[in-house]
Order: sequence, then C-alpha cells, then structure tokens
Amino acid sequence: MSPSQLTHVPAQPLEPPPLVIVEGFLGGFGSLLKGSFEKHLNADSRGRQRRAIFASVGPVSSLHDRACELYYAITGGTVDYGEHHARRHKHDRYGRTIEKGLYPEWSRERPLHFIGHSMGGPTITKLQWLIKTGHFGDGPTPDMILSITAVSSPFRGTPITYTCGSSTHNAPCVRPFSLGSLLAKSIHVFSYISPFLPSPSSSSLLSLFDFHIDARRSAMTCKHINLREFLQQMWKSDWAESRDVAPYDVTFEAIDARERLVDGDGEGMVCEGTFYQSYVACMTERIGSETALHAPTSLFHKPTRTPLYLGARFIGSFDYSVLRPAPSFFPQSQTDDTKDSPSINADMLFPKTSSDSETESDIEGGLRSISRPEKGKMGQEYWANDGVVPIFSQWHPHACRTTTCIHYPPSQPRGVSATWLLQPGVWHVHQVDDAHHISLIPAWLGTSRQKAFWEELGSWLQAVDDSGLRH
Repeated sequence: MSPSQLTHVPAQPLEPPPLVIVEGFLGGFGSLLKGSFEKHLNADSRGRQRRAIFASVGPVSSLHDRACELYYAITGGTVDYGEHHARRHKHDRYGRTIEKGLYPEWSRERPLHFIGHSMGGPTITKLQWLIKTGHFGDGPTPDMILSITAVSSPFRGTPITYTCGSSTHNAPCVRPFSLGSLLAKSIHVFSYISPFLPSPSSSSLLSLFDFHIDARRSAMTCKHINLREFLQQMWKSDWAESRDVAPYDVTFEAIDARERLVDGDGEGMVCEGTFYQSYVACMTERIGSETALHAPTSLFHKPTRTPLYLGARFIGSFDYSVLRPAPSFFPQSQTDDTKDSPSINADMLFPKTSSDSETESDIEGGLRSISRPEKGKMGQEYWANDGVVPIFSQWHPHACRTTTCIHYPPSQPRGVSATWLLQPGVWHVHQVDDAHHISLIPAWLGTSRQKAFWEELGSWLQAVDDSGLRH
C-alpha cells in the first residue's frame, strides 16, 4: 500500500464512531451483556465515550436476510430483502418497518465499527458485499463500515451443522428427529401462535423469541395458514429445509457457492477502506504426532461445558470425506477409498501470509513461518476448534491464497503497538488458546480474559479512529 493511495480523513469533532454488536445463531442476549463491558471498552476513551449498539437480526435467518435486517435496523425504514431474492426463496419482499433506526446518520462521513460473534461475523461481511453490489441503492458505500471485528465466526462453514441435523449428502434437507428438526418444529409452533403473544419488543426476555418472521407470516402464522397446513410444515418445513436459513448457510456446499466469485467483487473479499481483525478461539489439542485430529484439552473436561466438549470432540474427528459434494478444500486425492485420517508435518496451525507472491521478508512484527502440510493432506486447522467452529473457518472469508491476511502466532503480544500493523484492507488474525466459542462474548461473566479483550478492542478502535488512513 503506497502513501499515494491514502487520503487523510479529518478527525470527527463529534462522538467516536459507535460500535455495532451483531450476535450469532440463536443470539439475542444483548440484555445480558449491555452495560457490563462498556467501561472496559472505553478504558482508553480519552474522555470521549464510544457507544455500543446492539442490532436485532433474525437468530435463525439466512445471512442475506440477517444482513438486510441489520442495514435497516441501523438506518430505519422497511426491510427490503430484494425482489429477486424474495421470489427465489418464496417469501415476501418486505419485512418489518423500523420507525427510528439505531444510527440513521450512518454514511461514509459518519461510519460505524462492527463486531460480530459467531454468525454475526459473516452477517457483517455479507452486509458489506450487499452494499458494494448496490442492493441498497447507489448511495451507500462499503467504507461506511470502518472496521469489522469477528469473534469465533464460521466464515467458511462448520461440521457442527451436520451434527445438528443437516444432511451430509443432500443439503438443505434435515434429518428427522435431529436437534435441527426439533428446533425447526419449535420455531414453527411459536410462529404459528405468535399473533396471540405479546410483542417481542415488550420485554428483553421476549426479545429472545423474536425470529424475524415478518416476511414469512403468510406461511407460518395461524392468521394465514390453517391447521392442516401447519401440520404439513411440522412434517416437512419449507422454510427450515430451504437454502434461505442459517444452518444451510454454514454448510460447506453453501460456502463454496458463495466463494466461487473470487475476483475483486466477490462476496467476502476485503474492501480497501475497512479495517479487519478476527479472534480465533481454540479449545483443543492434537491427539498425536502422526495425525491432524484434535480433542478437547483437559481444561474443558467439566460437566458445565459438556455441549462444547461434545462439539469439540465431534469436530476434532470429523470425516470430511462423507460430504457430498466434497468441499473445495478437500484434497482431490482423498477419495472414498482413502478415508484414513490425514497426517500433517506442520508444528503450527497458521499459514505465514495470504499471498502466493509474499515472501518471508514481507512479514514484520515477529511473525513465524511454518511448515506446510504435505501435498494432498489437510492441516490441523480443519480439526482444531472452539467447540462449534474449526479454526480455519474462523480466520476470515476465503482461503488465504485468495484474500489478504496476516496471521499472528498465539504467543504474539497483542495491543496497539508497532507489531500490530494498523492497515486497512487486510485481515489481522489472532488466535486465543484455551478458549471456547463463548469465552469472549456474548454473555458477560466478568472474567479477566473478557476484560482484557474489551480493553484491547477499545484501544484498537481508538487507533483506527486516530489513524486517519482510508482510501
């Protein structure tokens, strides 16, 4: 990046750009977090407090629908999912109307910072892509998003969706009697009787059950369908077994479909006016020197962490060869006849750089190079995980060779310093060891790790504000 490519943006005399918090699958726990972390976020505020804004989006909706809901939650107005999208997925084009947005002055001159947990991360990158491709008209620009911080985000899918019921060979079908099937039926029941329930906005508890079904009311509520139609949906859900729902969007089939566009306009590609970073949690360790498979560390052998422990064991030994179609990252040489667990020669999980043309001299700040897995083998990063998402998926959208990224070793000190390159248009990837999917956010537990995370994030956001570097 040459100095001639950069322009200096004068510091805003008003409040610092607020931080928009986007929760993940089955999210909506902002009420448990709000107010408890803000003093740590503003520890380096220099007297200018940064606002934190919780945006409500569909907890089980597709990335497209969530991104549209996020945009209108901020700006206000009637949610427009797009004519083509609505027709393709057989729901109404328009959703709820938001009388007053959370930050209606949002623009390039008044940008926002974003942080997304779990599916909140790809929701934000989806939003940026929709803005870039003109979904919301010609006015909005991608650099209205000043920064994106992703925490434990499944940018490139996760095997856990198959554990919960997604078919390994016939997505988006859901296996009967699976956890995913039970969840879908529960949502159908709640949606069917929702006309007789208080508004989700009437209390923070009821907001947990706001599934944002506004565009699907004609197919889900008792005011629009009869009992027979409801029972048909309970038997086989047109919504839950569609390609417009969160569980399908984290299948590897869906990821490959989104990543086929790898040019500068492809979904998930970086924008030069936005700062990016990701926090990658890992609660597992390699089970032996001759295998890439992982198992939870001894720290997580506790009854209170059983769901995450079981998830970590499942992902740590997942057989990617059972998936049809095969994921794009799966080595072509590994067929149905060679399902043995692949081995790896690497001692670390992170690739050194993102670019094939990048050399070791391009890396500053004490980053270490690593050995590469043997050709035709898969590295540990496909099995190391946080109980929900493998770490390769938490890094960033797209493979390293097709995006721009710098991966810092777990031992790399973090903070705003010379070793932390403050550079837009690049994913800065940080691994957090001995951490599970919800160690940092969304629920506030007041741990020393959470306090350090929010203080570090606040300092980074302040440095981004002060840098004045934008294309």
